[in-house]
Amino acid sequence: MKNISMYVFFLFTGTLFSQNNFQGKATYQSKTTVAMDFEGREMSEEQKKMIQQRMKGMFEKSYVLTFDKASATYKEEEKLATPGQGGRGGFMMMSGFTGGLQYKNTKDGVLLEAKEFFGKKFLIKEDLKKPDWVLGTETKQIGNYLCFKATMIKKVDDFDFKSMRPKKQKGKKNGKQGKKKGAGKQSKSSNMISISDEIEMPKEIEVTAWYTPQIPVSNGPGSYWGLPGLILEINEGKTTILCSEITLNPTDKATIKAPTKGKEVSRKKYNTIVKKKREEMRERFQNRRGGKGRGHF
Repeated sequence: MKNISMYVFFLFTGTLFSQNNFQGKATYQSKTTVAMDFEGREMSEEQKKMIQQRMKGMFEKSYVLTFDKASATYKEEEKLATPGQGGRGGFMMMSGFTGGLQYKNTKDGVLLEAKEFFGKKFLIKEDLKKPDWVLGTETKQIGNYLCFKATMIKKVDDFDFKSMRPKKQKGKKNGKQGKKKGAGKQSKSSNMISISDEIEMPKEIEVTAWYTPQIPVSNGPGSYWGLPGLILEINEGKTTILCSEITLNPTDKATIKAPTKGKEVSRKKYNTIVKKKREEMRERFQNRRGGKGRGHF
């Protein structure tokens, strides 16, 4: 009986997918676990709670993937800002990013991403390179869909805030933290990149994807794609992106088109712009505190 039910389901989804105007919509919830290490920092409980709320607001988001057979758009769902979301240092830097529209076309090999950074609009364009997935045999059920496991090793972008983590505190004497050197440099013997005196990130992380052949679309959340089925879950470092709702062939179909507004730049050029701004803000933040404080980025 179970085999008959699965056969009917595959036949149904196959019929849907064969339609020329096929379209689907998937909602994803993204959550990042952030290690909050307040050791050695003079903060009140109220300040610690405020920081935790800000971090939660920045790293718990909802996205919508609208897709057809070959193209897709991925956009963060808008929500009201958390009170006190602003701030200085690293929080101000991260709040300067505004989530835009991402467009993927797996047939033409194009990835476009519209971003706004401190009031300036950019259109990041790059070739869509197929990820080097390793397909596994392990399965699990996500909602009504049978999913298969796939893994890959991903190099971490210098501005992937979700992968950043506090450095372990070393060299403390009499309650004071020893001065660290080489912020922003990589150690040949380490698998970590030093972002500042307080923050570092791994050079690469393992990514685990769960995809379902029941929806034979080679797409997924963010920049992920290249599997024989829609990706319903991604685990990358401390971040989990999980599909919470799927609609196939909705009555009201959306328009899937590439963004066009913004200054067209490569990913490398965009990262250079962000890096320069980060350095300017860190210097400004240090000068405000008389050179005694350290910015987060």
